[in-house]
Amino acid sequence: MLVTDMTQIEYVLELKYLEDRLDKLIEQYTAVKNENILLKSRQEILIKEKESLLEKTNLAKLRVEAMINRLKAMEYGA
Repeated sequence: MLVTDMTQIEYVLELKYLEDRLDKLIEQYTAVKNENILLKSRQEILIKEKESLLEKTNLAKLRVEAMINRLKAMEYGA
């Protein structure tokens, strides 16, 4: 009878261990899932920022080219 009691205690301890591990895995999964959501959100923001900066760069390039052309026209017109 003592052997049976020890076996039941071992099963209870093993079950408790497995429950604790499962709880930790669920916590880790939730943390990674939340981090992934944050990273995707940040990525979307960065993509929009990049698009905006590219537009501004292209506009600045066009303005500089227009100024250069006006300067060349003034140089040849004078």
